[in-house]
Amino acid sequence: MGKTRIWLPCYYLFMILVLGFSPCILCSSSKQSPANTAVPVLASFIYNQLANLTKVFHTDITKALGFCINDVDAELFEAFNFRKNLEFLNNCFKETNDVTQRLCNAAEMKFYFSSFLDTKSAKKTQVLRPNRNCNLTSWVPGCEPGWSCSVGTNQKVDLKNAKDMPDRTRDNQPCCEGFFCPRGLTCMIPCPLGAYCPRATLNKTTGVCDPYSYQLPPGKVNHTCGAADLWGSETSGGELFCSPGSYCPTTTKKVTCSEGNYCRKGSTEPKPCIKLSQCHAQSDKQKLHVYGFILIGVLSFILILVYNCSDQVINTKYRRVAKSREAAARHARETAQARERWGLVKDVAKKRAFGLQQQLSRTFSKKTSVKQGPRGGFNLPKTNDEASSIPPKGPSSSAGSSKGKKKGQSDLTKMMHSIENESDNIEGFHMQIGDKNIKKQALNAKQLHTRSQIFKYAYGQLEKEKAMEQKTKNMTFSGVISMATDDNTEIKTRPPIEIAFKDLTITLKKKHKHLMRSVTGKLMPGRISAVMGPSGAGKTTFLSAVAGKITQCTLSGMVLINGRAESMDSYKKIIGYVAQDDIVHGNLTVEENLRFNARCRLAADLPKADKVLVVERVIESLGLQAVRDSLVGTVERRGISGGQRKRVNVGMEMVMEPSLLILDEPTSGLDSSSSNLLLKALRREALEGVNICMVVHQPSYTLYKMFDDLVLLAKGGLVAYHGPVKKVEEYFASLGITVPDRVNPPDHFIDILEGMVKPGGGVTVEQLPVRWMLHNGYPVPPDMMQLCDQIAMSSKGVAAAPDQSFSVDGWHEKRDSLSHSLLKPHDLSNRNTPGVNRQYRYYLGRVGKQRLREAQVQGADYLILLVAGACLGILSNQKGDTFGYYGYMYSVIAVSLLCKIAALRSFSLDKLEYWRERESGMSSLAYFLSKDTIDHFNTLIKPLVFLSMFYFLNSPRSTFGDNYLVFLCLVYCVTGIAYVFAICFAPGQAQLWCVLVPVVLTLIANQEPDGTVGKYVAKFCYPRWAMEAFVVASAQRYSGVWLITRCGKLLELGFDVHNWTYSLILLVLTGVVSRLIAYLCLVCIKKK
Repeated sequence: MGKTRIWLPCYYLFMILVLGFSPCILCSSSKQSPANTAVPVLASFIYNQLANLTKVFHTDITKALGFCINDVDAELFEAFNFRKNLEFLNNCFKETNDVTQRLCNAAEMKFYFSSFLDTKSAKKTQVLRPNRNCNLTSWVPGCEPGWSCSVGTNQKVDLKNAKDMPDRTRDNQPCCEGFFCPRGLTCMIPCPLGAYCPRATLNKTTGVCDPYSYQLPPGKVNHTCGAADLWGSETSGGELFCSPGSYCPTTTKKVTCSEGNYCRKGSTEPKPCIKLSQCHAQSDKQKLHVYGFILIGVLSFILILVYNCSDQVINTKYRRVAKSREAAARHARETAQARERWGLVKDVAKKRAFGLQQQLSRTFSKKTSVKQGPRGGFNLPKTNDEASSIPPKGPSSSAGSSKGKKKGQSDLTKMMHSIENESDNIEGFHMQIGDKNIKKQALNAKQLHTRSQIFKYAYGQLEKEKAMEQKTKNMTFSGVISMATDDNTEIKTRPPIEIAFKDLTITLKKKHKHLMRSVTGKLMPGRISAVMGPSGAGKTTFLSAVAGKITQCTLSGMVLINGRAESMDSYKKIIGYVAQDDIVHGNLTVEENLRFNARCRLAADLPKADKVLVVERVIESLGLQAVRDSLVGTVERRGISGGQRKRVNVGMEMVMEPSLLILDEPTSGLDSSSSNLLLKALRREALEGVNICMVVHQPSYTLYKMFDDLVLLAKGGLVAYHGPVKKVEEYFASLGITVPDRVNPPDHFIDILEGMVKPGGGVTVEQLPVRWMLHNGYPVPPDMMQLCDQIAMSSKGVAAAPDQSFSVDGWHEKRDSLSHSLLKPHDLSNRNTPGVNRQYRYYLGRVGKQRLREAQVQGADYLILLVAGACLGILSNQKGDTFGYYGYMYSVIAVSLLCKIAALRSFSLDKLEYWRERESGMSSLAYFLSKDTIDHFNTLIKPLVFLSMFYFLNSPRSTFGDNYLVFLCLVYCVTGIAYVFAICFAPGQAQLWCVLVPVVLTLIANQEPDGTVGKYVAKFCYPRWAMEAFVVASAQRYSGVWLITRCGKLLELGFDVHNWTYSLILLVLTGVVSRLIAYLCLVCIKKK
């Protein structure tokens, strides 16, 4: 049905054309003018009246042909602008002498195109319906294709008459050159510009009138070939078009295209080829391959330049930072060594001064005895020599004022304190002795701006902390008290978080299986609690419950934070959680991972120098100095070792200075030295009041003694012991369980709980959790009461006196606070982290570095696009009858598929890292916007890469800029859709969706507009919008003789020339809406 409607709009075109020739009747109705005077008068009347009639019928034409014509006046004038050459009219006057009597009027035009509608076909082989002049009883030679007739000599033709068809059966003659005469009508219609309508010649071999495809009527010997018989689309009337490689300045003249020019099909003039392109004689298009290679070369050069320059800039910056850091560290070490030497000298001076003071006191108190002789082994001359050496050391005498003496000592005191205690002083020994404003001259962290100042400050603080650790080597909890008693020691404390829980029971929702049962206890700040137990005891579940990360489970009991029933999300900014898996960005260095977390999770008002200090402290405490500038590594790219990666995983939580630090098996995979190093770093965190709880498997005895508390879980999630490490052996000894010699206590207890070793002493493994409940006065679950009976009958009984630190006396007072639980968690961490804008900048820098280090993957994407563009450009050569529709359709599929799969990497590869950052309080909006911003680079470059081959090999009539804009909007659209797939589905499923969606939607968009599917569903498919934009941009370049082809194809596809901008807007809106949906999914979808 779509094809049959092709001819309806053409009726209006010919109405304007024929009515434009109406003035000819006025000037030559009664008598014919000479050829030399008729032609100028005819031209004057034609173009004056044509312009007037165009204005009169402008509304009707716009209504009928508005979908395929932008400017009616300009399009018609371009198709029928014969002003330059009217030779074909002059020749027709000379040949027929009654050209105005042979032109079709409005009624004949209407009949002609209505017949095509009735036959429901656009093919030229269809015969018109019988009419007044051509029917079964009257079929004159003028009814044959290429022939025409005239009316009687005394009759006049009213070309504006759309009702009556004139009697036109006299004076049968071949149709004039420059006109075409349809079969079944006896009138002539002028050919449009871009057509070649010569008089046909008979091909005796085929019996066809060349260059047309009609044959002579059988049995008529005197009948000859006429002129053209049909103007239609390229498929139904392509013989009328000026052939490719030639141009037709008039409808009766064809000129071969010369070298250096190219002439497309239907051209009226040659077009010069641009420089560097190849155009041989009779070329129908210019070969632009060179420009494609130039564009590829320029893009490659720019990308390589950007990559190398960016990498060089980053490496240069890192080298400068490393040089400043090394200089600062060397300066701090030298200062520390000088401070240590000064301390030794000061101690020696104090001892010597004390000895001299004793000697002087003895000397002046015993003057008489000294004069009589030496006493007590003292030699008088030696004493006098020593006494004589006193004045240079202290020139004051007994009569000297004490005020002057005190003033003399203040210089040395200031010098000593400036070295020992002024850690903020980054100038070291350059301070002048005697300055009263030494402390005021020292810069604090907020006043440090240059890199050298910041590093000097950081390493100066680190050296001071090392000196403090040397003084207080006891790193247990008692060491805090000893350090606190020192006046020169400043212990930084953090907001305390105490976790208390009672009858904590965790049950799977679907299986109703208990993962943990009746767990009661406390996790105290400033202490390291180790969670141990056999496999399946619920150690990780316990940590998840404490951290508030338990999912798909039902949690019952009470969990209090600092004595209040608050949500753990209220403290997430100061809670660190180290998962069992090493969730670290492999394409970042060790320092970049740590520094990014410090920037985003530390307080926004914390000075930069203090942030650098935190990062440097963590790097040094974890022993990562040697690999700080090394990539962590991924599966494809080797990086640091597994133990170092584990320590980086822990360090990412340590740099945010948490108050509660939960670690799931941080020592797994580490050797003993690395484990000791990690525990020492955690011990230092505990000194600042951090509540640390960690799951440990088979710790060495050294590590075991470094823990403060032990949570020993039995199978089924029951607690067998929860208390100080120092009392665990005493408790089990009271049950008759002793640790054999040369056996690590935790290993022995875990073997008992696993069932590998019998506990002994008449105690069974099942009784151990119940004995702990009875020992502390905790309620025993009803299904475990039979174990209580067994315990009562045993000889050992149960030890009395529950541990007061874990008693439950205060629980009843805290039940009322449960009404404030988890409905609307609010921030109670008292830490203002950086906002979205600031985190966006941090994320932008991180994602940019990651993209630079993925340059090979990006290059592979560009190469695949390049090959796809070359293949489609060669195979889908653009044809005029489709305006490159099928080539663009394949291009939409290819670009959509490749760009979607490439865009999946933005969110599919680092889901675990994002979930970790989101749960720690980082901004999801900043994360999403940074990814999308960096991907805009690919959105701009990928259309250029594809078009560099596709456009210059295919050579469409639409401009490069139009094609680039459409591909740009298409890539932006499909990238947003790929975000949704990457976030909502697993990588394998997301790739499958990215392949299916463009193919299916393109097939739907290719349905005919009259069908049910094509009419409703195709309107909402993005491939249809892209193809409409491509086809419209190309179709607008086809004018003149192509006008019917253009309108017919656009009508068949259901496209509109005015929808080019509208289609691009829809593509962009789809990309924006897809990104909004992707962001909502990013925020709402939780880790399973």
